[in-house]
Amino acid sequence: MRASVARGTARRMGAGAVVTAALLLAACAPKHVSRIDPNSVTDLSGRWNDTDSRLVAGALIEQSLGGGWAERYSGSHGGQPPTVIVGRFRNDSYEHIPVATFVNDLERAFVSSGQVQVVASPEEREEVRTEREDQQEHAREDTRARLAQELGADYVLQGQIQSIEDEEGGEKIVYYQVDATLIDLESNVKVWTGQHRIKKYIERRRFGF
Repeated sequence: MRASVARGTARRMGAGAVVTAALLLAACAPKHVSRIDPNSVTDLSGRWNDTDSRLVAGALIEQSLGGGWAERYSGSHGGQPPTVIVGRFRNDSYEHIPVATFVNDLERAFVSSGQVQVVASPEEREEVRTEREDQQEHAREDTRARLAQELGADYVLQGQIQSIEDEEGGEKIVYYQVDATLIDLESNVKVWTGQHRIKKYIERRRFGF
């Protein structure tokens, strides 16, 4: 009798293990993946994403170039466009934000405008300088990049990203504020300040509804 009960218990345990393994395999099974337009607007979690980075960068650069400083510079320098370096943008928000991607978006928007020249960052300059110095020794003379011909920046763009969260029950508001300042490198004068804000409403639905 005891052996029969033991065998029944073992069978039930075995069946339970099979069911558990099947559920785990189903949970780990690959989900359907499809490709979408990289420029499409997507919001899955409500957190800062690539769309926010691109749109905020475009809005700030549009504001900046509408501030008149670029035209004033060109007018006093024989039509020469100003040269800008995009400096540090601090992430003072509650979440991880890939600031390097945002800086790249700012640079891209500046360059695409055709109204300013953008110089390389300190990290990029080090790599370029190493290559230029290597050319002096190893490249043919008529193809060498000349030394001491770098273009100095006239202005530096700096800023910060901040966020505020407000949550109650299944509802959440996330507010982002991005401030930017353009500074004359020679005089430290702030020639332009701008701001762009994003406010997101997130409703978290419960399972079964």
